[in-house]
Amino acid sequence: MAKKSKLTEVAAKVGGALGKADRKAHKVVEAGSLAKEELEAIAKQVGILKRQLEKATKRLKHAIK
Repeated sequence: MAKKSKLTEVAAKVGGALGKADRKAHKVVEAGSLAKEELEAIAKQVGILKRQLEKATKRLKHAIK
């Protein structure tokens, strides 16, 4: 069986490190997109609550007069 050269061993280590970094990068991108979706949903809920508050304030002002 032929011996592996140092260059082959180093290339394997570099390839493994690149693969590991690539997997981490994909996980980060996926987490970022999930966070973006959650942020959009929260912003939508805040908008709904803001409208409800405006309506309630309007009704209270009218009731106080």
